[in-house]
Amino acid sequence: MLNFIREGAGPPLLLVHGLGGSWRSWTTILPALSETREIVALDLPGHGETPAAANSDTFNGLADSVETFIVEQGFEGIDIVGSSLGARIVLEMSRRGSVGATIALDPGGFWRGWERTYFRSTLDASIRLVRGLGPALPTLSRSAVTRSMLLAQLSARPWKLDGDVVATELKSFAATKTFDALVRDLVTAPEQVGPAAGTSRPIVIGWGRQDRLCLPRQAERAMEAFPSAKLHWFEICGHFPMWDQPEETARLILDETGATS
Repeated sequence: MLNFIREGAGPPLLLVHGLGGSWRSWTTILPALSETREIVALDLPGHGETPAAANSDTFNGLADSVETFIVEQGFEGIDIVGSSLGARIVLEMSRRGSVGATIALDPGGFWRGWERTYFRSTLDASIRLVRGLGPALPTLSRSAVTRSMLLAQLSARPWKLDGDVVATELKSFAATKTFDALVRDLVTAPEQVGPAAGTSRPIVIGWGRQDRLCLPRQAERAMEAFPSAKLHWFEICGHFPMWDQPEETARLILDETGATS
């Protein structure tokens, strides 16, 4: 059973965080979303307060867990939003026909060639650093200077981020025991594929112009896989739009899922 929280009132909206995160990854936009939607934000297996399970160290295992959760909770056709690894998962849910409107923010799974090595080597170096810092993370995260050094790859303006939010995320990264195995699986797994046929469900793929993890050039491949999707570019934005452009991110989600609510 996946741990999850429910907040707000209105048509339900499911949020799926990225690698190493938890439902708390959405705290920058939860208040805005919950004004008009009932937010269901989960912890993936091996993340947050959900224990690891069989195959939770693989993308397919995580995707199957989310699909099972949707069925068990009676959420078939629910609007869904994902970030990074979670964005790839929600695109897979859309491909399987499990959900309604789909918003994928900087999805993984569209890297090729040297981009796979780049993804793995940069994440491997980052997670070793974060784990090594350990108890010093909260203090370092609250300093604009050290926060900028730690998050240069993930944020276009790390000095502007909330130090407590950053500390929570980095501690979650370090605590995720399946992190390394998932990176290996993501790097070697086949590229994400889209639906066999066109879908009438709205799909929006959002991408930060300054994403240094899932490079912006990969957006073209995502659109090839999901040709009915709409592409939204976030300016002055790194890998996490809900960090760098929270107001725009919340507005995009509400605007693009409202038609199906």
